[in-house]
Amino acid sequence: MMTRTRPSPIDPLALTRALVRCPSVTPEEGGALDVLQKALEDLGFVCARQVFAAPGTPAIDNLYARFGTAAPHFSFAGHSDVVPVGDGQAWSADPFKGEMRAGHIIGRGAVDMKGAIAAFVAAAARFIGRPGEFKGSISLLITGDEEGPAINGTVKLLQWLKDQGETIDHCLVGEPTNVARLGDMVKIGRRGSLNGTLTVKGVQGHVAYPDRADNPIPAILDILRVLTDTKLDAGNDYFQPSNLEIVSVDVGNRASNVIPGEARARFNIRFNDAHTGASLSTWLHSVCADVLETRESRYELDISVSGEAFVTQPGPFTQIIENAIVKKCGVKPEFSTGGGTSDARFIKDLCPVAEFGLVGATMHKVDEQAAVQDICDLSEIYGLILEEYFTP
Repeated sequence: MMTRTRPSPIDPLALTRALVRCPSVTPEEGGALDVLQKALEDLGFVCARQVFAAPGTPAIDNLYARFGTAAPHFSFAGHSDVVPVGDGQAWSADPFKGEMRAGHIIGRGAVDMKGAIAAFVAAAARFIGRPGEFKGSISLLITGDEEGPAINGTVKLLQWLKDQGETIDHCLVGEPTNVARLGDMVKIGRRGSLNGTLTVKGVQGHVAYPDRADNPIPAILDILRVLTDTKLDAGNDYFQPSNLEIVSVDVGNRASNVIPGEARARFNIRFNDAHTGASLSTWLHSVCADVLETRESRYELDISVSGEAFVTQPGPFTQIIENAIVKKCGVKPEFSTGGGTSDARFIKDLCPVAEFGLVGATMHKVDEQAAVQDICDLSEIYGLILEEYFTP
């Protein structure tokens, strides 16, 4: 049993503004983790800062904070880093001032995702401050490179937790999941993402003597035609159909009388759980080999998988999240796996994970802003989740 403390209440709006004032553009910490650590230590959380680095990448500061030592262990995960402001002159307010205007907090990271982090800290403060005891632990796992290469943040912090013998039973990521209004969507999974660079190598030559050359352009076009004409799957109950999109085709040829020696294309596949990165890689290589079987051209295929598809099956955990949303917002959320990738793709290897945060309409945009009422309501939803999660 963990004895509840009687900490001072946390104002989620004031904390959101304090975090927005920290210019934590990846890879800079910007003071955001310092602000969080102070607030959490005042609540009785035990905090650990971990700085990770890798060759050729910037060092990243990360924060792990835990209240309690017993199971069950509920963790809230998020990132304190933000994307660049873009054209600062286009903003109607200083992007790192946290100005409050017309019922909104304006600033880079207000939505993605400092508002959600502040909402959870405020919810945890209220829960910890209630009379009595509770059996369990609450933690925050806050990383600093989600908006960057995602090398020295969540992946390494999770490995550090494993090395320390820490276990987490369930995790909620505070990404801005909602589309039009607070409560309309919970992410229970994500599609995988595969990036490919295909290079077809032929033989350069004069256009007047094609028999002395091997033009790689028809070959690469034939490969791309097969890739785009293939229906990968029809989707399923939790995922939309997988899709392959060509994002670039280039030969770098400025001459009109030269057959180029190579052609290159880049593409991305967003795939559901009918596939893995490995199975798609095998398919891609087989298509290239089949198309070029009777040709002299050769191919090279560079593949990187930034995340595998996953889904947290609806059950007691997702029901707790849904119950809290229905109670506060009066709407039943859609369970979705759409959108891009998030750090949940790493956390799913540790424990069941879902995502729920603010409305994402302005994330990464000029004048990013979060509704004051949404931040307050989100904090109440997080509080309801904690109450039901730790109810015996």
